[in-house]
Amino acid sequence: MKYVIYTLIFLSAANTAFAQKDVQAKQILSQVSSKYKTYDVIKTNFVYTLESPQANVKETQSGTLIAKAKTNKFKVTLYTNGKTPAVAQELISDGKQQWTYLKKDNEVQLNTVSNSDDALNPAHIFTIYEKGFKYTYFGEEKKGGIACQVIDMTPTDAKKSIFKVRLYIDKAKKQIYSALIFDKNGNKYTYTMQTFMPNFKTTDAVFAFDVKSHPGVEVVDLR
Repeated sequence: MKYVIYTLIFLSAANTAFAQKDVQAKQILSQVSSKYKTYDVIKTNFVYTLESPQANVKETQSGTLIAKAKTNKFKVTLYTNGKTPAVAQELISDGKQQWTYLKKDNEVQLNTVSNSDDALNPAHIFTIYEKGFKYTYFGEEKKGGIACQVIDMTPTDAKKSIFKVRLYIDKAKKQIYSALIFDKNGNKYTYTMQTFMPNFKTTDAVFAFDVKSHPGVEVVDLR
């Protein structure tokens, strides 16, 4: 499971109207960022969809994100489809170590947290725009009956595997409603937020993989 939120490059010599849209995009994103930074821990339930035209694949899964941005801690859970969803995969980090749990294989991979520019930290998913992106405002659009402000983000580094992220911002709540991610292989990834719980009450134990509660799990240490 790889979280990809990172080659369209908008020319800096664009016209005045285009520049004004950039200023508006920054203002909207700053409002979103400022709001999220007031929270200690957030929890959101989301729906994740992968579309791969080359592989003729379209898959949808539900998931949960618990994030403590100030300490770079997070837990992402993806569930199986069906009447009784169960945990399929988990990505957990305590800020220093990262666990990738694959239930089907009863295996967990342990890595050191990467600080490279290519590594996406889900704890900072709501403030990702602050570094390494250009952004442009594209007006308003309704998504799921909600008035959203649409912003396109493109990485300043053309070598990135992601070439565009389209954000839909809930205009009233100043929260991210959904994110549509495009990569250079023609794949599209959509994350749509279903619920949002600010200042969610939890303990730091959530941000570490508990081997004892997973009998027989194989630990693959890749550090």
